[in-house]
Amino acid sequence: MSLMPTQMRTLPYRKPLQGRDYWVVDDVLPNAGEVRERCLTRTDWELGYPHTGEVWPGMRAMPALLDHELATLDARICALTGASRVWVEQGEAGTRLNHNCVQVVGSIEGSVKPHTDSSHLCRYAAVLYLNPDVPDHCGTSFFRQRMPGGELGGNIVLPPHRNLAEALGNRFVRPDAFVEDVRVAHRWNRLLVYKANLIHSASAYWGLEMATKRMTAVFFWMA
Repeated sequence: MSLMPTQMRTLPYRKPLQGRDYWVVDDVLPNAGEVRERCLTRTDWELGYPHTGEVWPGMRAMPALLDHELATLDARICALTGASRVWVEQGEAGTRLNHNCVQVVGSIEGSVKPHTDSSHLCRYAAVLYLNPDVPDHCGTSFFRQRMPGGELGGNIVLPPHRNLAEALGNRFVRPDAFVEDVRVAHRWNRLLVYKANLIHSASAYWGLEMATKRMTAVFFWMA
């Protein structure tokens, strides 16, 4: 890794295309209200930033969906992406991503953090929006690089690299090193599925009280 925080390798670029790189399904759950109420009454939350020293924001708990709800969603992912099957991958030493996890993040708890998900643990990721009162601009954005000279770079992490830091050659880059390319609006009961090697982030967070904060369920599948 370079010791110079402004340096990064240029990545390949392909404009994210709906139906090829990401998929949007509205009204995906028949019982979204029930799922939200179930999450609101939980008492087993794990706390992140700024409540603890964790780097991830807000609070989270698992599982978000019950087994039969998740099985239906798995089948939907296969139909959307063309995968014959999807599963939750386990890495070295038993590491795995927080699949089927509900996350609640308020406006002062989180910020935009472009990243990719670990390609050795997932091929597809998804976010399900579970608060009907969060505004459109708090959805999910895809980003591409902005190079030191101002020219635009890429947006995809490819092998042999497994995550964005490996691909850039640096974990620390300039605050303006990425620019928004495509934004998918927040919608109640909308599922956004995307290829996990695309640079992405929550577009914005919302709310100060539990009932008003941005609530999502996140998923990570290998295929």
